Amino acid sequence: MTNRDKIENIPIVVLAAGAASRMHGTDKLTALIDGEPLLRIVVGRAACVGPVHVALHHNAQARRATLDGLAVTVLQTPNAADGLSGTMRDAIAQLPACPAFMIILADMPDITDADMQSLIDARNTRSDALIWRGATADGRPGHPILCDASLRPRFAHLTGVSGGSEIMKTFTDQTVLVRFSDDRARLDLDTPEAWAAWRAAR
Repeated sequence: MTNRDKIENIPIVVLAAGAASRMHGTDKLTALIDGEPLLRIVVGRAACVGPVHVALHHNAQARRATLDGLAVTVLQTPNAADGLSGTMRDAIAQLPACPAFMIILADMPDITDADMQSLIDARNTRSDALIWRGATADGRPGHPILCDASLRPRFAHLTGVSGGSEIMKTFTDQTVLVRFSDDRARLDLDTPEAWAAWRAAR
């Protein structure tokens, strides 16, 4: 099996069902960066690495429109109102059979396709682990996160606002951190202030 064959068997789930409640009425995922919506940018990068599944809530026409022309699978998340846990429960339950799956937040503008690829490369070289995840240069864990398929049933029982953090904590000793050159593994744009700071720093 070639490395490309392995990549194509690993779905990438882009979590894009949040309400953007901290953006004061604007939608961070349709905000433009160099003329292109953030969601489309993130999905386009993921599509360079593997098959993309985008988790959207039921009232997401504007977000769905940003995906026009892209080869993606849209996943409906009826429990998105429960927060990140509900979105992840719904999305991961709908994935096809796979040896592993990758999760990335849709509001992380600096994560590249090379970053996503680096997690798959880490899995190929450290197959003894169960989780491979992006980290900051000083080793703080972040996103994206690549999970072995054996962890998939655990996502069916997620509750609360912490997303998959409890799963991550349980398997800390079976996690490989892939350090990026800066803090982009933990940089998400979920407030107007974060957007302003990010734009000023570009």
